[in-house]
Amino acid sequence: MAKLRSFAEDLIIKRIRLENPWWDTGLIPSDFQGYKPRLYFELFYRLNTQRQIKRATVLMGTRRVGKTVMLLQLVQRLINEGTPAKKICFLSIDAPIYNNIALEELFGLCQKALNDRSNNDFYIIFDEIQYLKNWEIHLKSMVDVYPSSNRFIVSGSAAAALKLKSNESGAGRFTEFMLPPLTFQEYLHLKDLSYLITFPAAEESDAPVFPSTSDWQTLNEHFLQYINFGGYPEVVLNEKIQQDPGKFVRSDIIDKVLLRDLPSLYGIRDVQELNSLFNVIAYNSGNEFNLEGLSQESGVDKLTIRKYIEYLEAAFLIKILYPVGINTKKFQRASRFKIYLTNPSMRCALFAPIGPTDDHFGQMAETAIVAQWLHEGNIPLHFAAWTGGEVDIVVVSPEQKPYWALEVKWSNQYVKSPGKLKSLIRYCRQNGLDNALVTSIDKFERVQMQELTFYNIPAATYCFVIGKNSLINRSSSFLFPDEIAPDI
Repeated sequence: MAKLRSFAEDLIIKRIRLENPWWDTGLIPSDFQGYKPRLYFELFYRLNTQRQIKRATVLMGTRRVGKTVMLLQLVQRLINEGTPAKKICFLSIDAPIYNNIALEELFGLCQKALNDRSNNDFYIIFDEIQYLKNWEIHLKSMVDVYPSSNRFIVSGSAAAALKLKSNESGAGRFTEFMLPPLTFQEYLHLKDLSYLITFPAAEESDAPVFPSTSDWQTLNEHFLQYINFGGYPEVVLNEKIQQDPGKFVRSDIIDKVLLRDLPSLYGIRDVQELNSLFNVIAYNSGNEFNLEGLSQESGVDKLTIRKYIEYLEAAFLIKILYPVGINTKKFQRASRFKIYLTNPSMRCALFAPIGPTDDHFGQMAETAIVAQWLHEGNIPLHFAAWTGGEVDIVVVSPEQKPYWALEVKWSNQYVKSPGKLKSLIRYCRQNGLDNALVTSIDKFERVQMQELTFYNIPAATYCFVIGKNSLINRSSSFLFPDEIAPDI
């Protein structure tokens, strides 16, 4: 039997040169040159140009949110701002030719291809790092061994696996950067529609200031587009994909997570069960669930459902909100909970686009609002529930007191009839809140009802401002030595 041969070194070097065309041209591939950067790009760029921080960056995110594009935009920006093109190495670890080659060996092959053994001032980027077994051990070793003038950046789509391994091995060595699905603010930015949003002059009062628009019809049409198609840059910018978004999102995103990423990480054997459960959740995003009801709807036993929900949340496909009582105290046993898709357009992909008069649209508007809040991180979101009443979203302090309360409505009727908000009124009075937020279709109104003030805010502009503020707050959460947080 003939001995099996491994790939020859010269073939690997040839592949490396193919992946790094800027070594000769100074330009990233033409297919990527026309993409408009996401609003998260500036923060990502500033994070990775702080060479005095001896850490690797782990770029995480669900499939098709634009990680590879962002990495290549980083390459081009570095070159444009003076980094020598031959000091930037980019490798896609999912290429079969790199199979089972250690990161340090791959870096050595890049140096050999460049005839540069200096070991200093390199940017080394490994895309789709999850395809290398024990990548976190390799990466930690490189951070420890190589001079701090080098920057190591890795990315991957199996977000649950990356976060798990990053936490296990990367303490003090890795900085995680989560790239979420598009916010509504980013959707408008990518489509050159930011002009639709206008900010009024600040008033000298404690009342919140929210953006508005001179064209509610157009803004709400795009809010509808965002809910149906807006979570993924390719869908937003490609009308051909929009003709059949289900095929794109199912095959490139959902199926690969449900059928490949999660089973390989958690040893799931019955992927049909997992898929059945996810379909039930996606169709009912924003609804209240319990294990018994989910078991009946999906045909999966309760113990397995509990594990699957944990897996789906770890993969950033869903977000679970747990209830508090009318007194804002958490329940000792959370037998009921709400589940939201982290990206409302997944529902459209699995079933059909939804319209503003559909029965489910209010739930999808609520899903979109929760999705914006997830960009900011560990915001203590809950819903309040008691016998005969419920408030959609409350943010709870560590002392189990409400910071604020929100009722999500896709209706203008509560501007004229605030007395119909019986549950919200009762909750505010019970907890000493003197104001609350209520979303509408297109009405801005401050409504006074005895001692309570309700701020009616259109759902589209509320989504916009959450996304905008989340980006600003996230910027300030990163440490930038000798600098203020980046201006976004």
